[in-house]
Amino acid sequence: MGKILRADLSTGTLKVEPTSEEIAKKYLGGKGYTTYLLYQYLKEYESKGISPAEIDPLGPENVLIFATGPGTGVPGFPSSGRYHVMALRSPLTGSIGSANSGGEWGPFLKFSGFDAVIVEGVSDKPVYLAIVDGEAELRDASALWGKNVFDTTRILKKKVGRQNTSVACIGPAGENLAHMACIVNDEHRAAGRTGLGAVMGSKKLKAIVVSGSEKVPVSDPEKFREISKRCLDAMRKNAVTGEGLPTYGTAILINIINTAGGLPYKNWQTGVNPNAEKISGETLAETYLTKRRACWGCTIGCGRVTSVKSGPFQVLASEGPEYESIWALGSSTAVKDLDAVVKANHYCDELGLDPITLGSTIAAAMELNEKGYIPPEDLQGLDLRFENAAALVEAVWRTAYKAGFGKYLALGSKRLCEIYGHPELSMSVKGLEMPAYDPRAIKGIGLNYATANRGGCHVTGYTVSPEILGIPEKIDPLKPEGKAKWVKIFQDFTCVVNSTVNCLFTTFALSIRDYAELLSAVTGWNLTEEEILKIGERIYNLERIIINKYGFDGKADTLPERLTKEKMPEGPAGGQVVELETMKEEYYKLRGWINGKPLPERIKELEIEL
Repeated sequence: MGKILRADLSTGTLKVEPTSEEIAKKYLGGKGYTTYLLYQYLKEYESKGISPAEIDPLGPENVLIFATGPGTGVPGFPSSGRYHVMALRSPLTGSIGSANSGGEWGPFLKFSGFDAVIVEGVSDKPVYLAIVDGEAELRDASALWGKNVFDTTRILKKKVGRQNTSVACIGPAGENLAHMACIVNDEHRAAGRTGLGAVMGSKKLKAIVVSGSEKVPVSDPEKFREISKRCLDAMRKNAVTGEGLPTYGTAILINIINTAGGLPYKNWQTGVNPNAEKISGETLAETYLTKRRACWGCTIGCGRVTSVKSGPFQVLASEGPEYESIWALGSSTAVKDLDAVVKANHYCDELGLDPITLGSTIAAAMELNEKGYIPPEDLQGLDLRFENAAALVEAVWRTAYKAGFGKYLALGSKRLCEIYGHPELSMSVKGLEMPAYDPRAIKGIGLNYATANRGGCHVTGYTVSPEILGIPEKIDPLKPEGKAKWVKIFQDFTCVVNSTVNCLFTTFALSIRDYAELLSAVTGWNLTEEEILKIGERIYNLERIIINKYGFDGKADTLPERLTKEKMPEGPAGGQVVELETMKEEYYKLRGWINGKPLPERIKELEIEL
């Protein structure tokens, strides 16, 4: 769209700047362009004598950037209803903050006339940012402060009073600075990870509402239509994007991963959940599913619309839970009551919490409690035991409001476990809780967890695709050999997708060549497959350079000892541990890194200007 909006909350000023085509050619948009901008902020701070490690994640120096990409909001660009949001530092991890969300907000930001929004400083009172048809205004949000996500969204949409309107906001969790607070758009879509809702809360920014009717330009419409048709046909015919995800959503993976022995259970004590079927996607479809819902411009429609008609965990209208939230709130905590998982997930949307970090933190607290490490008086009546559905649901709102034991849960599992003297029980990497795949059963994802820049993240490089699903080819999940190559390719390609910005699920059906052709037709840049992957590698390395400045090096590229030293006790992966150091050595060679840091020659080769 050619414009970026810069909002300085400390002064209340708004400024429009041009989108740089030069930067876009090197970093695309979304995650890539934002990573470039964040690095410029770090350079500016360092020139003023402020070291990166001194930046307070909840202070005025932190910067929050919402960005779309060249594919966002383009009709016919597969699953292009997404945006990427990043911060200089995450309150949860102290490293770079990074999250991604679907729904409608990303496209509607572009329809309002902007490619990105940069948020600086801290407001002295609650505000929200309204962007309507190219005009932006900071407005008083005092009456919205304290309201949940659903009320905030509906009030602001009514205020704008027009179609093509979307709201991204925080709930009480973000206002109360819970470290796993997320940013929720369209009521049930979340930029979930690394606690960016707390960054918004610290800035007193309640919401950003976007609305507009501008069209996204396409360089070669005729060529694009031809490529788009081919790609959309491929997605409809693909077993995952055309059948599995539309029918059962992401929760189809519950039984698949459990059968492979890699579904973490009871805070990763094993990878086999004896009650997996009770919380599976198939069971969800038979019990509480009412219909499916798609993000803007998506043919997959993996979103679940659900309803629990009666009982103690009644929720008459909700969305989700998806695979990760079912695992975190269900399998990791050993809760086998699917209605309770639906309710807990609903509260996460309503209050603005990341269910992956929250569920993992609750599971860690359950293990701490069952082993006698938490004094009963600290729990204030919260009966945190594995399988306790009522305690799970209770813990969600306590975390959002920091009520009672919730003030400890709100810190995330790493700090929680440190407080009670057992950091080894936090199933996290670089302070970010790992998602629903035990790498003792899926070795490549373990290497990805360890080397992912934002911390324990599966979508940085989803090697589950070849290791379990056999896409693009089947490889043995229990063998460490060759995993470094796959991890690097997936990480680089994922950077491209998150910078385009569209859905990672497209990669089940579309190749790097497809992306090169789609992007070339939209931008007119004539990109090759090699150039696309080089852009992804450039983004990944610049992000790594940033986290190096925060002190995250090769020592931080690790896994919890439970995964590297404790053998999987049962199932298809019984007796397995993760041979991380062997895989990491090969990975560093492929990356051109030493001790987790890019070598000068690799930086030069990738044309990264420091």
